Amino acid sequence: MAGNALHLVFGGELKNLATKEFADPNKIDVVGIFPNYDEALTAWRAAAQASVDQATTRYFVANLTQLREPE
Repeated sequence: MAGNALHLVFGGELKNLATKEFADPNKIDVVGIFPNYDEALTAWRAAAQASVDQATTRYFVANLTQLREPE
């Protein structure tokens, strides 16, 4: 699944694994913004592997193509 859309990789400790609610949103780790899904996936894998011993830490990839401007 390649593409030219920007992707954000971020993560942190979750309060609840079922709802994906962050324990402390102020401590979210922003890995970076990447120019395509493939690069974002590589960064996600590295971050996820680095946190493998922390059972409640998860990382995510978000597609930023549908950004919204505040009204």
